[in-house]
Amino acid sequence: MNIKKEDIDALIFISQTPDFRMPATSFILQERLGLPKATMAFDLTLGCSAFLYGLSIGYSLLQQPAANKVLILDGETRSKVYSPKDRKTAFLFGDAGAAILLEKNNKYGESYFSLNSDGSMSDTIKIDGGGYRMPSSTETLRERIVDEYGNIRNLEQGYMNGAEVFNFVAREVPKDIKHICENTNTDLQNMDYYLLHQANDFMNQFLIRKLKLNPDKVPSSISKFGNTSSVSLPLTIVSELQNKLQEEKHLLLSAFGVGLSWGTAIIKTADCKISPLVEI
Repeated sequence: MNIKKEDIDALIFISQTPDFRMPATSFILQERLGLPKATMAFDLTLGCSAFLYGLSIGYSLLQQPAANKVLILDGETRSKVYSPKDRKTAFLFGDAGAAILLEKNNKYGESYFSLNSDGSMSDTIKIDGGGYRMPSSTETLRERIVDEYGNIRNLEQGYMNGAEVFNFVAREVPKDIKHICENTNTDLQNMDYYLLHQANDFMNQFLIRKLKLNPDKVPSSISKFGNTSSVSLPLTIVSELQNKLQEEKHLLLSAFGVGLSWGTAIIKTADCKISPLVEI
C-alpha cells in the first residue's frame, strides 16, 4: 500500500485468542511492525461480532481531526479453544487472520452501524475455566464426559449450545438488518453484496430466505475455512470478492456470536484494494 509507518495513527488488534493474558497483543504488534510510539494501540476481545465492533471504533477514530489512518489486525486460532474429542464443536472452527487499513476520505460517504448485546445469554457460548474467576488448576484441566454422546472436554475448552444460537440468530439478526435499513432509508434489496458471518451454511441459507436476498450477492467461504470467528467477514471479502470492489460498492455486513452480541453495518467502498489470500 506504500504507507509510511509513521502515518498509522491507531492499531486495533481483534482476537479472543491473544498471545498472553498481559500485555495486550497490540503492543507487541506495534513494536514488531516498527510503528511509532505515538501510535494508539489496544486489543478488542469480543468474538464473532468483533470485526464490526472494531470497524465501528476505527471509523469513529477517523472522525478525529488528527487521525487519518487506522490499522485493524484481526487474528483467531479457534482450533486451540475447543476439544478435539468434542465432536459437537471441534470440527466447526478454523484459524485465520486479516489486516485492514482504514483511510479517511470524503469520497467514501457515510457508513452506519447497529451494535447490540444480550448478556442474559452469556452461557450459550462459553469457556468456564482458566480466567480469574476460575483460575487454572488440575480440576479445570481434567477431561470429563460432558453429554450422552460421549463428547469430552475440560473446563478450559469452549462449548456452545448450537440450538440456542440458531434461535437467537433467527430472532434477532433479521430484525436488526431491517431496523438499520429503515433508520437509514436504505433499500435492502439494492445492496451490491451481503456479507454474513460464516457460522454455518444452514444458518446463512435461512437468513437469505428470511430476508429474500439474492443468493448471488451473498458470498460464502465457510466450505473453505470453517467458522473463523471474528475473521470470517474480512476473510470472505479477500477470498470471494477479489477484483470486485474497485468501483463504488455498497455492502451490508452482519455478524453475531459470543456474548451474545450481534451487529449490522452498511458501508460504501471505493478504490478498495484487496491483497491475495495467503494460506500457510
